[in-house]
Amino acid sequence: MGRTTLKMPQLGESVTEGTVDRWLKQEGDMVRRDEPIVEVVTDKVNAEIPSPFEGRLVRIDVQPGQTVPIGAALAEIEVEGATPTAPSAPPPPRPAEPRAEPPRAAAAPAPATDHARVSPAVRKLVQDHNLDLSQIAGTGPGGRVTREDVQAYLASKPAPAAAAAPAEARTGERGDELVRISAVRRQIAEHMVRSVSTSPHAWSLREVDVTKLQAYREANKDEFSQRYGFPLSYVPFFVQIVSDALLKNPYLNSTWTDEGIVLHHFVNMGIAVALPDALIVPVIKDADLMGFTDLAHAINDIASRARNKQLKPEDVRGGTFTLNNTGALGSVAGQSIINQPQAAILSTESIRKRPVVVNDEVVVRPIMNLTMSFDHRIIDGLAASRFMNDVSRGIEEWSPASLKL
Repeated sequence: MGRTTLKMPQLGESVTEGTVDRWLKQEGDMVRRDEPIVEVVTDKVNAEIPSPFEGRLVRIDVQPGQTVPIGAALAEIEVEGATPTAPSAPPPPRPAEPRAEPPRAAAAPAPATDHARVSPAVRKLVQDHNLDLSQIAGTGPGGRVTREDVQAYLASKPAPAAAAAPAEARTGERGDELVRISAVRRQIAEHMVRSVSTSPHAWSLREVDVTKLQAYREANKDEFSQRYGFPLSYVPFFVQIVSDALLKNPYLNSTWTDEGIVLHHFVNMGIAVALPDALIVPVIKDADLMGFTDLAHAINDIASRARNKQLKPEDVRGGTFTLNNTGALGSVAGQSIINQPQAAILSTESIRKRPVVVNDEVVVRPIMNLTMSFDHRIIDGLAASRFMNDVSRGIEEWSPASLKL
């Protein structure tokens, strides 16, 4: 028997770290090869990581809530026939709340506990309530004070006559309610801040007439659904149109690097998928080469797996451009944040009937807004306008002959 190390995998382009959300196996459990063992979140994906080995999980190095770099040791698995390796030291966690452990019967205050051993969330809770950290018994690893320790300490103290600090409100009561930030929401927040601080965002909006495309979809959606078992959405039409426009305008399908601008002469289309508490962008590889039916199947499959937390690390890697179908949520206009390290993100907004002038006559047409955020380091207004013209023309002049089958 020997031990082998389970490491934090690379979970997406430009991702440098990941957060353990929860362990699906515990120390001592047997694990089969390819069986999900831990759920990890980053700013791009929330995924169950399969075990690359079959054996017994003998040690967990990273607790839920801890964030570690890519490649850091997550756990040790005892595998028959594996070359014995020296046990790896637990990686230093980025400040995050560790998993709560059951109270210990004889827990005593750790004399060496200090602010360096406490997560920012716990430190803020201590400061908000004006507490002396040295008076709180730590039950976490190495005597660390956890959030639960602070809350237990507060519960043991008499309540003040007039509570000045906001308390968590129960459902249905008036007042303030504090909602804890999940690991995936924290990762998204950090990625959004990093994107805005990295790329100077510029923005463009176009109105497009979707009469022809809408008529085709309405005439064929029932047959399509009966034949393939899932709805016919606008997304695969838009992916084909946008892919053609990207190949004509390669700077929209590029990446900024210190050495220069990398033009991608292929389209790996990121499809933004909204979840109840997150936004994930899985990637359709080589979308520009796919026929319409295969593309529709791929989009439905990857969106379904995203909603069921069944994405694999490779499903969120390598995107060159992102399409965000905000119209499905009822939006008519908005400014999306670029999905780093890409150059732009295009949103297809809600289709609404509006009065428009056609051949000097006022008529009612289904109109959709296209909105795009782009990296002004790479793309100027002229290049953005040419791309938007090509996308607009592709939608307005669409015909069944446009389908790549």
